[in-house]
Amino acid sequence: MAKFPTVRTPTIEEVLDIADAFGMSISVEEAESYQGMMAGTIQSYHRIDDLVEPKLPVKYPRSPGRRPSAEENPYNAWYWKSEIKGKARGPLAGKTIVLKDNISLAGVPMMNGASVLEGYVPDVDATVVTRILDAGGTIIGKAANTYLCFDGGSATPSTGMVENPYKKGYSSGGSSAGSAVLVSIGEADMAMGGDQGGSIRIPACWSGIYGHKPTHGLVPYTGVFPIEQTLDHTGPMANNVTDIATLLQAIAGSDGLDPRQIGTKTQNYVKALGKGVKGMTIGVVKEGFGHANSEKAVDQKVKAAAQRFKKLGAKVKQISIPMHLYGLDIWNAVAVEGATELMLKGNCMGTNWEGYYSTSLLDAYAHGWRSRPDDLSVTVKLVMLLGQYMHHNYHGHYYAKAQNLSRKLRQCYDEALDDVDLLAMPTLPQQATKLPAPDCSYEEYVDTALNMLNNTAPFDCSGHPGINVPCGMNNGLPIGMMLVGKRYDDASVIQAAHAFEKSGNWKKM
Repeated sequence: MAKFPTVRTPTIEEVLDIADAFGMSISVEEAESYQGMMAGTIQSYHRIDDLVEPKLPVKYPRSPGRRPSAEENPYNAWYWKSEIKGKARGPLAGKTIVLKDNISLAGVPMMNGASVLEGYVPDVDATVVTRILDAGGTIIGKAANTYLCFDGGSATPSTGMVENPYKKGYSSGGSSAGSAVLVSIGEADMAMGGDQGGSIRIPACWSGIYGHKPTHGLVPYTGVFPIEQTLDHTGPMANNVTDIATLLQAIAGSDGLDPRQIGTKTQNYVKALGKGVKGMTIGVVKEGFGHANSEKAVDQKVKAAAQRFKKLGAKVKQISIPMHLYGLDIWNAVAVEGATELMLKGNCMGTNWEGYYSTSLLDAYAHGWRSRPDDLSVTVKLVMLLGQYMHHNYHGHYYAKAQNLSRKLRQCYDEALDDVDLLAMPTLPQQATKLPAPDCSYEEYVDTALNMLNNTAPFDCSGHPGINVPCGMNNGLPIGMMLVGKRYDDASVIQAAHAFEKSGNWKKM
């Protein structure tokens, strides 16, 4: 059977349309000339079709699993149940791990919360999957997340709103909503989450668990659906700090395939456990409190939690980082245009970086969203419309300036961390909010998705490690304190979080 080329030479009309889209004025004769020259280069694409591309390894057998029934999924936290056993021995032996559904798990469906990706089945395992299985862990399926992860609440998953494990009708936080809930209710020992604006720490806070956003680039993002390369993080979630440290130990380190990993340095995170905080200095960041959307109970509980470190032998003092108040603004400019260019126009892979490209994911997603753009969530449409407007009218100026300001923001945190060991503030200004009604306005829908990022998003720009530490309850809902450390000093963050965990039952604080 003859093989037909998958890349065809454009017609004259198509060449003219492309030129017009770029504002060029070319004649039909010129278009014919360009068409001929294009045809020569397109022969290279035909030759590429003859080559077999390298794939990430799939080392462990598995079955495709199944979609859980409604009775099995009362919080809408599951997307897919499956079981993949790793090595018989290892630091994660006996532990069950659920993956956020933006992580590729070969042979098991992946939706990333989005109707436009439904039906896609990855053909590779993400690097973190292989590392978890190599460490003896058992992966038990995929946790539901919000639509393409662009939502700090839990209302936008195509599979249904994810309910708060402490109070139904309230948000569990997002975008790693299902990961947090399944850990919180004890259906998984650990989970993998993702964090571009707070999406590990937000659901960890509102669902009452620990969630650690590693230093940017510490954990390879290879095989995980991206939003914006300079903001992308993936990391561990668990009910205790020991499990956080153990999972981070298994997944951290360069894989040689992720452009986010530049100068990656690892530590022994498990050895940080039990060291206590004697001799440490905790800086309580003034600007982390008293936001327009801050709740008094949250600020009070977190300040009391920070002072608790004094009894554990640490020094605690208030510090000021004025630039922190601009962190969300900087993040907005990076996230809006960056996500539009990579996650949407770049079909989640983009160009101009060296590493592993998941071509099957690119193909499935590009076909899905480009053939059904009306099916995108309101949050994604908002980002796409604003991102295209900014890029078209201001030509990337504000994205570029925001990236430069990200380095200044990082420097401000670094200077503060030269004086103290860790920064402390509320993870989120408010407790879990009510889930929006199905018929609510677009404005309310977006507000519930993005109104809590004040303290989390700045550290996605700066790349510093941060962990949510549950530190109290109010009106039946958890409150979280965020501890932030120096870049690539995730061990100190874990060390202090563990000391706080062992100091008492956070639900009674």
